[in-house]
Amino acid sequence: MNKAHRIKKNIEFQYVFKKGKSFANRQFVIYILKKENQKNFRIGLSVSKKIGKAVKRVEIKRYIRQAFHEMYPYIESEYDYVIIARKPAAEMNFHEVKKSLEHVLKIAKVIKGEYFKKNRGELLD
Repeated sequence: MNKAHRIKKNIEFQYVFKKGKSFANRQFVIYILKKENQKNFRIGLSVSKKIGKAVKRVEIKRYIRQAFHEMYPYIESEYDYVIIARKPAAEMNFHEVKKSLEHVLKIAKVIKGEYFKKNRGELLD
């Protein structure tokens, strides 16, 4: 994921928290804020020290970035996304992380329908 597609500043995180909508499942909470005239979506990641040591936190962030990279053409682009990992995410491998993110993005209605057709409807409700 290109660094231009990341939210880094605390003030930007706080703005998405205050103005955006949240959607969640057991592993992730996603805050979504629509930004007009934005060509590419941006993501911000938050993985607490409660989840594990630095190696585990970095691994989870890497999994989330890779999942967004693979879903890139199917995710609505005019949004900022802030993803907060919950404790169960520490026990997941990449494919489980991706499935969980697909689920939350489907709930939020920001993932395009072609994605599920392309992947033969593998995601269950």
